[in-house]
Amino acid sequence: MQFDSVSEAITMGGHGAYVWSAYAITLVVVGISLLRPWLVTRRLKRVIRQELSRKQGQTMRDAATGPANEVADAPQA
Repeated sequence: MQFDSVSEAITMGGHGAYVWSAYAITLVVVGISLLRPWLVTRRLKRVIRQELSRKQGQTMRDAATGPANEVADAPQA
């Protein structure tokens, strides 16, 4: 299909509004379909990193207050 001018290409013989809105809706749907899993994966990775960091911090605190300190805190006989 050839058009003599840009304005004819945009109006497409009176069907331009339908055609261009269909393109726009398609682009939005495809964009959401691609963007949403990426955002969910990114959020899940952040939650996993935070959880691992929290657990590692807890392990470090447990190691610092572990059995060695319990013996030092035990009453002297």
